[in-house]
Parts: sequence; C-alpha cells; structure tokens
Amino acid sequence: MPLERLKKKLTTQVLWIYILSLLSEKPMYAYEVKEQIEKNFSFAPARITSYIVLYNLEKGGYVTSEWMETENGRPSRKYYEITESGVDLLKQGKDFINLVVSKL
Repeated sequence: MPLERLKKKLTTQVLWIYILSLLSEKPMYAYEVKEQIEKNFSFAPARITSYIVLYNLEKGGYVTSEWMETENGRPSRKYYEITESGVDLLKQGKDFINLVVSKL
C-alpha cells in the first residue's frame, strides 16, 4: 500500500533525524531515545535499530557518547549528545523536508 510505504520511509528509514532532534534537547541513553521517539513521534522503531543508528551517528561524528554512573547501584548508562556537526545535519535535514513539503 503506498501510504504504508511512505510512512515507513519517513519514519524508520530516516530515524537519524528523529534521534538528532531529541538529542538537540538533551543528552539521552539509547533506550530513553527509543521511548521518546514513541512518545513524541508516535512510532516504535525496533530497539536494535535505535542502537545501530546511534552507533552510525557517533561513527560519523554527529553525536558523542559518555558512560555515566547511575544511582541505586544500577549499571552505568551510555549517554549520547549531539555535536555541532549533528546540529548542522539536523538543520539540513529539516530544511530539505520543509522544501519538499512546500513543493507538494
């Protein structure tokens, strides 16, 4: 169905733009990113997909990560933070989406 394909292409296939948008607000750990995508954007990517996209964003220099201690004896969590390159990429992505929408 065409609408379902469009939804998939504009959500899970460009997950990076949603992740960068969330990280532009505050640093988050991977599972928190997944939860916030569901809450803020109303779709649920597979958990592993979020981790893969975060790994690739870090590899590309768009995010950095740091292990942080947690309270109550829970294991440390790896928090991700957007870089200046990530801010630029997010802006370019949003500009492109707005351009496409304006032409439609």
